[in-house]
Amino acid sequence: MASKIDFDTVIPRRGTGSLKWDKFSELDPFWVADMDFASPPEVIQALNDRVAHGVYGYALPHPGLVNSVTSYMQRTHNLTINEEEIVHLGGLVPALSLAARAFGKSGDAVMTCTPTYPPFIGIHHDAQMKIITVPHIEVNGQWVFDWQAMEEAVTPETKIFLVSNPQNPLGRVFTKTEIIQLAEFCEKHDLILVSDEIHCDLIFDTAKTPHICGAGLPEKFKKRVITLLAPSKTYNIAGLGYAFAVIRDDSLRRKFTAARGHTLPEINCFSFYAAEAAFNHGEPWRQELMKYLAKNRDTVMKFVREEMPGCKMADSEATFLAWIDCRGLKDLMKGKNPATFFEEKSRLYLSDGAFFGAPGYIRINFGCSHSKLVECLEKMAKAIAK
Repeated sequence: MASKIDFDTVIPRRGTGSLKWDKFSELDPFWVADMDFASPPEVIQALNDRVAHGVYGYALPHPGLVNSVTSYMQRTHNLTINEEEIVHLGGLVPALSLAARAFGKSGDAVMTCTPTYPPFIGIHHDAQMKIITVPHIEVNGQWVFDWQAMEEAVTPETKIFLVSNPQNPLGRVFTKTEIIQLAEFCEKHDLILVSDEIHCDLIFDTAKTPHICGAGLPEKFKKRVITLLAPSKTYNIAGLGYAFAVIRDDSLRRKFTAARGHTLPEINCFSFYAAEAAFNHGEPWRQELMKYLAKNRDTVMKFVREEMPGCKMADSEATFLAWIDCRGLKDLMKGKNPATFFEEKSRLYLSDGAFFGAPGYIRINFGCSHSKLVECLEKMAKAIAK
């Protein structure tokens, strides 16, 4: 494989059945969290090899896949995981729903902090539960937990806490101190901590902001932590539908899997091989990706701060998603939300902050060619200038 990967080439996606590009085909899309880059060559080759076999029956996680997952956990998170501690899943969102059904009942509550990934504030419906949301607060330009508000909001009926780390859409990588304090909060109130870590391999500076994996928390928390991981965002294979949970406590794992029933689909035979190839061979590609995304991240932050008066953006530590405060455009938008404003003025489709629990904000996916990103930002600046 060449040492330099070409992320500048724009790959046409419209007309391919792409959710991102074809759902609103008249608009330029920077919304749903998949990237416009081709996956690593080794992933493509693994899929080609599997297709060439010609038989696509029901699949099991084969030994190569299991070994790739356990090796990844050791290499990336310094954790020795047994095969029995892994629960293979056909996606991360179904796992959130599964957790709600496993550990809650009608009248109980799910708790999370906003803004957050929209399914976090929707999966409670699957178990007829309630939702408790506590806003993150911005302190010295950094988004943090509001511990006092969390203590005031939690109830005896609260059973589950959902956390996104690295945080989507804020781009925060929570510190060890914060994650330990969150685990202690869950222990105090007897909550199951479900940690969505799907963006953990998309951290820009792992020396400055290292990822703290839920599966590696101190032993006393093991009985209440479910860690959700996937190669999907990092290697742009979300459409193949593979994720996994690491649940180190036997009792917790049995309760989680028992709730599955017949509600989750079979995992398709291609996803196992794509995940195996990504974990085993994708690291050089990932390193190049992070350099490119860092350039895009820096471009967004600089442009918002210098060319978009009325908009603000905190420093982003991870993900390919920018969270932009557009509340300063209130007079200009004349009652419209910012996503609608930029749709009408710039023909852009951006994620509306209201879906994340924070009206007045937008989320921009910068997992695209740098030229395409600059084009998007310039259209936004032009709309504001008008």
